[in-house]
Order: sequence, then structure tokens, then C-alpha cells
Amino acid sequence: MSNELTARAELFAAIEGGSIFWANEIVKRGAADVKERILENAYSDTKNSGEKIHSRLKSICGEEVLEEIAKAQGSFITPSDHDWPKQLMELSSPPIGLIIKGNREAIGELGESISIVGTRNPTSYGTRIAGDFAAGLADRQWLVVSGGAFGIDAAAHKGSLAAEGTTIAILGAGISKSYPSSHEKLFNEICETGLLISEVMPQVPALPFRFLTRNRLIAALSKATLVVEAAYRSGSLRTARDAAEIFRPVMAVPGPINVPTSEGCHRLITERCAELVSSVSDILELVMPLAVE
Repeated sequence: MSNELTARAELFAAIEGGSIFWANEIVKRGAADVKERILENAYSDTKNSGEKIHSRLKSICGEEVLEEIAKAQGSFITPSDHDWPKQLMELSSPPIGLIIKGNREAIGELGESISIVGTRNPTSYGTRIAGDFAAGLADRQWLVVSGGAFGIDAAAHKGSLAAEGTTIAILGAGISKSYPSSHEKLFNEICETGLLISEVMPQVPALPFRFLTRNRLIAALSKATLVVEAAYRSGSLRTARDAAEIFRPVMAVPGPINVPTSEGCHRLITERCAELVSSVSDILELVMPLAVE
């Protein structure tokens, strides 16, 4: 087992994902070097929790981290792996590593993938549209990425599965937490052909900020992002902004003008942050040139 792998595993367990500073340090110096610098207190005077991370790192063993992941039926992947999704390196804070559970071959299908995101409290219209669009994309051999949450996320995953497609859920908690717990069956179904992906250790609980952090992964792992129902202020709009920052197309589905769950989509469209789409054909017209590149 390489020193770089165990060092990266230790840093993964010690550092919360989404930090631009730590991500860039590891990309620039390598995990083993950054680990040693942390243990030597080289970052104690920074504003990036250097002292807290130093304290955590002293009690972490890389081999034990990897064993814990394996016991949770997960695999730890890093930029050194041949199937690491290279599009993640376009982020300002690429992940130190990822834990995946399910069919690892699904990573190879990310070249033709669309993320579908939206409110956790959708109308029946939003649920139907998300499911129908996901099924339509699956019928055309496109992988569907979403966040595994209630509402639009769940409808997208279920739509893809109903059409015998492949779907990937980017979690805001560890792969052993099954958050939300009522989605345990859904997550098991996803794992049969697709993947669960997490940026935290298996037993780490879901917290609000972790969902915002994982949104950048949803955006980066997809060719484009589709927003189906979102409030005027919504985490889904954060995903849309994350996608726009790395020059990925953003699309939005219009809805009734008097329904709050459509306000976010209308905001994206009127501010020209998203393309209005009303069918799977509209989506493919926008993304097919990207798939060819």
C-alpha cells in the first residue's frame, strides 16, 4: 500500500470537503507532503483550521481508514485511479478522494450524464416532470445524477431506474447513514447498476452545510444541470451556480407563475442563467454537441 494512498486517506478523514485552500495544497504538493507539513505545524498560523486538522490527523491511521471504508462495502478512489472522474479537477476545490458504493463501472458512463435537481417539497407536476425527464434520458442511454434527497432528487432516481437506466446519487452523508432513512431501499436499487458517492467517511451524519458542499460534485460530474422546481432561494440554485462556474450548461423547467416552487426556475430563466427546456429533446439539443467533444 503506497504512502501517498494512506496519506490521502488520512487527509480525507481529517479535512472537511470543499476547502479551496486544502484542495489546492494537495494538488500542488501531494498528499504525503501536505500530511507531513500538517504534522510539523506548518499551517498553524493559517485561517484554514490548521491546528484542528493537526489534532485530528495525529489520531488517524490510513490503513484503518481504508479498512473502515471496505467494511462499509465502499471503495476509496483518488485522482491516481484510472477511472477517477477527471472533470472533478475543474472545480476550485476538487475532492481529496471519494467513497463509492455499487457498480464501479458506472463511472465510465459519466461522459453522457445529466444532473436533475430541485426542491424537496415538489408539486405533483414537478415530481412527474422529474421522473418523466429522467426516464426519457435513460431511454436514450444518458446517466442521471442527483442528490438522493426527498422530492425532485428521488423522482429523478426513480424515473431512471423505472426505465432501466443508470443513476448516481451524490450523498450529503456517509454511505452507511442511508440519509434519509426512508430511502434505504432506493439506495440499494441504485447500487445494483449505479453508484452512491460520498465525500465523507461512512458513518458521518448529514448536516445542512454538507449538502451545499456536495452540490458542486453534482454539477461537476454532469454534462449539464437541469433544475425542476426550486424556490426563489434554494440549494438547487447553488448547484446551478456551481455548474455555471465551470461552464456547464444550466437548464430549467418553467412552471405556473403563482407557484412558489417554480420561482427559482423562473429566476434562472429571466436572469439568463438557464435555458428554458420543456422536453427531453430540448435537453439533448443543448448537450449533444458537448457529448461529442
